[in-house]
Amino acid sequence: MPTIKRVENQIANHEGFDVIFTSEDGRDIRGDKDGIPGYYGRYEKAASHTKTVESWKAARFRPHYPGYEVDVLYGDGRVANGNALLRTVRESYYEES
Repeated sequence: MPTIKRVENQIANHEGFDVIFTSEDGRDIRGDKDGIPGYYGRYEKAASHTKTVESWKAARFRPHYPGYEVDVLYGDGRVANGNALLRTVRESYYEES
């Protein structure tokens, strides 16, 4: 089973935005923690641009990683709020280049 850091990288490569696993109370989880399932192979395509961050978390993150939460990051490292569209989050990475 992969480490937290590896799964964070898998999500970034597949979905087009960075994430940080956190505990349910908001603390960062160490990247070398292992024993969690990988993200690759779960979904054929990245989530739709029109989905919100919160809907992505509810549909694609929480069902596979119970007991964890996740912060979705803009290209500049800020945490995206739940109402942000995935399109906006993804586009922020191009703005930073």
